[in-house]
Amino acid sequence: MPTDTSLSPTLRLSCPACGTTYETWQWRCSCGGPLDFETDFLPDVSDPATADIDLRRGLWAFEDFLPTEPHATLGEGMTPLVDAPEWDAAFKLEYVFPTGSFKDRGATTTLSLARELGVERVVEDSSGNAGAAIATYAARAGIDAEIYVPRSAKQSKLKAIERAGATPVRVEGSRQAVTDACVEAVANDDAWYASHAWNPAFFAGTATFAYELAAQRDWEVPDAIVTPLGHGTLFLGAYRGFDALREAGWIDDVPRLYGAQAAGYAPIADALHRSTGETNDVADGIQIQQPVRETEIMTAIEETGGDAIALSEAAVEDELDRLHRHGFYTEPTCAVAPAALHQLRATGEILPDEDVVVPLTGSGLKS
Repeated sequence: MPTDTSLSPTLRLSCPACGTTYETWQWRCSCGGPLDFETDFLPDVSDPATADIDLRRGLWAFEDFLPTEPHATLGEGMTPLVDAPEWDAAFKLEYVFPTGSFKDRGATTTLSLARELGVERVVEDSSGNAGAAIATYAARAGIDAEIYVPRSAKQSKLKAIERAGATPVRVEGSRQAVTDACVEAVANDDAWYASHAWNPAFFAGTATFAYELAAQRDWEVPDAIVTPLGHGTLFLGAYRGFDALREAGWIDDVPRLYGAQAAGYAPIADALHRSTGETNDVADGIQIQQPVRETEIMTAIEETGGDAIALSEAAVEDELDRLHRHGFYTEPTCAVAPAALHQLRATGEILPDEDVVVPLTGSGLKS
């Protein structure tokens, strides 16, 4: 971090749990909770028809909703929204981002803010996609990066990290062990934690999913959205984004949000329902036992009338094959959301005639 870490008034941080505010950058509150920006970033106009939105700028078309300017960008955003009649849904193709996953949404805003603050080195922990995104955008920003990854991380994702000039740090053990090692490094060093679970700039970036989707649908939102759910990076981004649009007066309602978790790594679904007793090791990108923002995830489910369910390994493998057969070349973790849609329709939580959007979050080219 630079010597002077004081923040402008618009970037000051606050803790939703205890109310403590910070005028210098911190990666978490002294109470242990995650921090958010104290300011709500909203446009000055109450009608998108009068807003200055140039969709050729990708997700940065919605800069009025964001905490920083595009200091580290690769033209990301405005991913395709396509009909998927076999699922009676629409898919938003988040796997066509520069590094092959939706994590680029958060990486561009996080590294843009890091550059604005004069950060010289960042660290992140990841099972692969977030690490590749942070490494790539750190390179774009001219910032050094270390990415803590499981020793079992896919070689394709490690190559993406290394070729961007970042240093992968392999850690033995569970996904939580990787996070613990990274947090220990942050505590003993002066690096800036560019975490997709902790850093509020990352969630400001993933909220652009909602802005884009609303714009692509002429500001009419769907009845429901089903996303993969680990730390809740996209799930909460969608929630925050739609809530911001409603607060700005650009939409009237927030869609119901459904989270799809991997069985055996499903703390939200298990809290809402009983555990299935199964284990799903195929969906390796969401193997999170202790989501940092669990309270907010629960609030989003309650306030939107959504839910979270756990998916078996067999259900995800079957859905992955189905996606590939219909031209959607995604990675395994991505398949949990359309698999969840099938189960939610079978139980009647989502009705046959309801309008549903599912983000396909990661490319099969990195599998």
